[in-house]
Amino acid sequence: MEMKKKPFVVGICGGSGAGKTTLLRRLSESFGGITPSVFSMDNYYHPIEKQALDQNGKVNFDLPGALDQDKLEADLQQLVSGNPIEVKEYFFNAPPNKNVLLTIQPSEVIIVEGLFLFHYQKVFDTLDFSIFVDVDHETQLDRRIYRDQETRGYKRSEIIYQWDHHVLPCYQNYIEPYKEQAHFIFRNDHRADEDFGHLFISLSKLTKMELQT
Repeated sequence: MEMKKKPFVVGICGGSGAGKTTLLRRLSESFGGITPSVFSMDNYYHPIEKQALDQNGKVNFDLPGALDQDKLEADLQQLVSGNPIEVKEYFFNAPPNKNVLLTIQPSEVIIVEGLFLFHYQKVFDTLDFSIFVDVDHETQLDRRIYRDQETRGYKRSEIIYQWDHHVLPCYQNYIEPYKEQAHFIFRNDHRADEDFGHLFISLSKLTKMELQT
């Protein structure tokens, strides 16, 4: 696929359990006949043996160093330049040889999603439009407890430990400080439909594309 112009790059950031993936899916379906390239920063986690340990010897996945930042930035630049990329799809606790190799094709629209979207300066500089997904901590924690119990087999005590020692400090240090830099703050609560309407209008004007709900 030969790109005639720089694609429009949308970034979605927010804390764990904020609803980034849900918004990404909803947004992806709004670009009419265009299928956006979806670039998930989760696919760049280092193997577990390379992750940092906290003071209690527990693996901490909620640090900027948990991801292979160099490869992430290089792959994103390739995609923006109109070249397809290959990346192993991340599955929690799966051994590297079990992860599926994905080929991501370039598109007129690229949606980048991840925790450290703003913290990685090269990634942030690539964005044409940035969205911060905002929701109260109680809702985030409830969603994380449900997810980690249902899909990861974690005990509630383990989830609460991670929340208190890893997830919340990550949010306070590497995510929330950038909130006001976002072009759009998406309130993912009872106002979500209203905010999506405003977001929809903003993107329609910026991209000059016929978006659809």
